[in-house]
Amino acid sequence: MSISRSYVNAFILLALSSAALGSPVLAQDSTLAATPPMGWNSWNHFAGRVSDADVRAAADALVSSGMRDAGYIYVNIDDTWEGTRDAQGVIQTNNKFPDMKALADYVHSKGLKLGIYSGPGPKTCAGFEASYQHEDQDAKSYAAWGIDYLKYDLCSFRNIMRQQAPHDQEKQNAMMKEAYEKMHKALLATGRPIVYSLCQYGWDDVWKWGPNVGGNLWRTTDDINDTYTRMADIGFSQLGLAKYAAPGHWNDPDMLEVGNGGMTGDEYRTHMSLWAILAAPLLAGNDLSKMTPETLSILTNKEVIAVDQDPLGKQGDRASAVGMTEIWTKPLSGGAVAAGLFNRDDAEHSVTLHLRDIGFEAGAKVRDLWKHEDVSATHGSYTVTVPPHGVVMLKVSR
Repeated sequence: MSISRSYVNAFILLALSSAALGSPVLAQDSTLAATPPMGWNSWNHFAGRVSDADVRAAADALVSSGMRDAGYIYVNIDDTWEGTRDAQGVIQTNNKFPDMKALADYVHSKGLKLGIYSGPGPKTCAGFEASYQHEDQDAKSYAAWGIDYLKYDLCSFRNIMRQQAPHDQEKQNAMMKEAYEKMHKALLATGRPIVYSLCQYGWDDVWKWGPNVGGNLWRTTDDINDTYTRMADIGFSQLGLAKYAAPGHWNDPDMLEVGNGGMTGDEYRTHMSLWAILAAPLLAGNDLSKMTPETLSILTNKEVIAVDQDPLGKQGDRASAVGMTEIWTKPLSGGAVAAGLFNRDDAEHSVTLHLRDIGFEAGAKVRDLWKHEDVSATHGSYTVTVPPHGVVMLKVSR
């Protein structure tokens, strides 16, 4: 696989800035998550009910639906897989997951990768065994099983932070960074490439220090849920974070809710479009065995996915806001620009994109990525009616 010059330059700049902070980015990071990770996570639909059979079924569905071929390659087990530790302190799985190595082998046989979940505290968010004081052991277990991705959730470590540094937020923040870096070093020591996902809800502006503790992605917000209000609040709040994203290191506004039933088709297209412009990880969270044709078409829109996965590795940002309408743009390789024309109102609105505002002259090529058709920008602008809570997503190129 060739690596673009823009990617190399971005990595060099990141390495230099990290070295200046006294914590150099380690070489393995440059090979992981060169574009935002894509896949599926168990939590949004299955929560604590997830089992070995559910994960195998998800892997099967990713292949049969065409989602794997569209780029969704990580099959991520969230909380509640964990059992107790043996006499030597080695983590065991519980009876829902009788053989994690066999499960990883199955997922790998499908051309997919397996992800897992833990945290720096004694317990996970659901009260299961986490990695506190067992980081090296757990990292070795993950590598031996064949794990490819770790989501590391702060949860109970907050109690340790408060107990050891009461009323000292600066010290608490330093403890948190040290805990995340400790697991990163443990993962590196295994020699196995494992994507490292920091889940600590954006505390202490994680986007400013996430790369320095080895994060390939980091949550910027509290949890999403399957409502338009929550999705929009999270997605549109990412304003100003674009400069902190780069190949190998991504802002993560949480997982996709597309197909879980709480939003309309237009709202899910807004969700997918906004996450693509944000260069966000695309981790589906629905029941893949029961997708409607509309859900599948949203999740596998190759033109929208291409915006998210563009090799330039630039996150988009808001270009303008008028009333309840907003235009967000994302630079793309080859000099193109993606533009999302969003309507946050409960009624339809007309939205106009002026090509000169995003660096183009009249006559530029404009393509509607949801309709899969070229459209005409008359006299250097394109005006379209956007449905309530909806989006028109465009790619503009010379």
